[in-house]
Amino acid sequence: MKLYQAKDYKDMSRIAANIIAAQVTLKPDCVLGLATGSTPIGTYQELISKYRNGDLDFSQVTSANLDEYRGLPRDNDQSYYYFMYNNLFKDINIDLKNTNIPDGTEPDSDKECSRYDSVIKEIGGVDLQLLGLGHNGHIGFNEPAEAFDKGTHCVDLTESTIEANKRFFASIEDVPKQAYTMGIQTIMMARKILLIVNGEDKAPILREVLCGPVTPHVPASILQMHPDVIVVADEAALSKMDK
Repeated sequence: MKLYQAKDYKDMSRIAANIIAAQVTLKPDCVLGLATGSTPIGTYQELISKYRNGDLDFSQVTSANLDEYRGLPRDNDQSYYYFMYNNLFKDINIDLKNTNIPDGTEPDSDKECSRYDSVIKEIGGVDLQLLGLGHNGHIGFNEPAEAFDKGTHCVDLTESTIEANKRFFASIEDVPKQAYTMGIQTIMMARKILLIVNGEDKAPILREVLCGPVTPHVPASILQMHPDVIVVADEAALSKMDK
């Protein structure tokens, strides 16, 4: 595991974008595993700048997103497809036919989870998986549990995750209670994993993830077992590492 200490959010975003850009440059037809939420927005902005400056070409890239809210159509402004389109896809030259996100409108969870697992297999797996970190240690929407979930599955979101996401909705009642997410096994099969973390509020859980025991009660702790993980975190997120 490689750990990069960034000065602040902007620096974290810059370093993360450079790592992703290197992946695209070295393998133009790579598969990028992408994440949503507030943490990667700066990284995506940096990638857009590199594209606009002529330094990056996404025309051969395929993407696979971690998750999607169950029940939200693509055109809902809180769906993760909408997020990805407006924060990255529309501003780079990726072929939208090569972007993959779970279908939140599919009511049959077994059918959708099986389909998405097949998609990831068909595109050859993920070369680089970008991850954020939830306050309870979740990656994707893999919440704390008694066991690590393997493939794509439908998850009941915890109260803490619903609470954290309510700022994006008109009221907490509007926050979806379920989501489709890649499983831990799927994430761990990525050839390289990039975890980005910022903010003092993430410091306690980041310390658990990096230094605590590997346990499904802290899902991201499994990353200790992956052979190629890069963690980019700002000074605030790393503030409890030596305590």
